[in-house]
Amino acid sequence: MSLSLPIAAVLLFMIGSALTAAVLHDVVSSIVAFAGYSFGVAVLWALFRAPDVALTEAAVGAGVTTVLFLLTIARTSVPRSGRFEGLSPRSVLAVVAVVLTVGATVPALPAVGDPSAPILAGEVSQYYLGNAYEQTDVTNAVTAVLVGYRGFDTLGEVAVVFAAGVAMLLVLRQEEFV
Repeated sequence: MSLSLPIAAVLLFMIGSALTAAVLHDVVSSIVAFAGYSFGVAVLWALFRAPDVALTEAAVGAGVTTVLFLLTIARTSVPRSGRFEGLSPRSVLAVVAVVLTVGATVPALPAVGDPSAPILAGEVSQYYLGNAYEQTDVTNAVTAVLVGYRGFDTLGEVAVVFAAGVAMLLVLRQEEFV
């Protein structure tokens, strides 16, 4: 499998952003690097022609999460001695364990675009792929499923995210008057 140049560039950007976020000593800089990583994920979804997932990642990952992290840092004061000063051997071991565990699962995944992949060979997947375009008049199968077939479920998810946002704003507004 070969990667296209734009996808390879975005993946390199994401790896660089993730490593930068992990090694920076300044918390605000680390948050900004993490926002860059989330933005890279959003661009990757857009390159994979899943605009709904890309917009969600951009809004939640790069947008709302970054704002919440920055507001948290702005509203809390941590003495210099309580700030991050380096990596402990325990945290390095935990990161290595997670990377090895995830890395061990990658060979079990089917190749990207493999027509014999179990998820594509299933009856439900075949139905959606075969009927989504003509039944929903949407050119993206993921969007067709989320909006056309699972519209009420998606509406429920949007309502939950909206309620969480309103609750967050109410909490932040109350803290201003304290």
